[in-house]
Amino acid sequence: MLDTIEKLLILQDRDQKMRRVQGELARIAPDRQSLKAKASAAQAELENAKLRIKQVESARKDLELEVETKKQMIARYANQQFQTRKNEEYRALAHEIETCKAEIFKIEDREIELMEQAEAVQSEILRATQAASDAGKLAKEQEGRLATLEQNLQKELRELEANREALAEAVDTAARARYERLARNKGENVVVGVQHGVCAGCHMKLPPQLLVTCQAEKELVGCSNCGRILYYTRDMDLAVVD
Repeated sequence: MLDTIEKLLILQDRDQKMRRVQGELARIAPDRQSLKAKASAAQAELENAKLRIKQVESARKDLELEVETKKQMIARYANQQFQTRKNEEYRALAHEIETCKAEIFKIEDREIELMEQAEAVQSEILRATQAASDAGKLAKEQEGRLATLEQNLQKELRELEANREALAEAVDTAARARYERLARNKGENVVVGVQHGVCAGCHMKLPPQLLVTCQAEKELVGCSNCGRILYYTRDMDLAVVD
């Protein structure tokens, strides 16, 4: 194998490993944000349930006060009945008393509905409390795992970066510049093998003369279609597939 190709493959392998580590590091922040968002959502659901139970209890107290007010009115009307001597006034007061009693019955029905709502919300609070607790624990555990992973990845990246420049400087200047340009345009696989007469980068069939030049291993050969740097090893089959 051409010496320059060997050095480029070593450099490419290093760059691929660095990109992999950088990619994993880049995913840590979104993972952290996702964990926090899930824990916050679970806590918000719990707070909403607690707010609903407060609203239900407040509504029940308002109804209780309304019932008490109606009872006081009934007592007042009854007292006025006791004092009046006019049949018309007595009947009118009796009507008011019956109206208040009917309204009390309606209020009590609404109280029963609120009691049922309160029971349902209490069940929701129990569920939301457990969910918030579980989400908080998971977030804490995963945060610890992410922190350890981040630390390990940063260490690995520093080690990979340590002699990357030395590996790059070992490559011929022109070849390195060509590699760097291709890496910017094509991504991480720019030094690729040839098998069955096909470029491993773009998977296009290569001209026979280009294959012969590549097999000769005397110069850098670029794919006639994508421009990637090609290399040949003895375990590769250069035969063009019909």
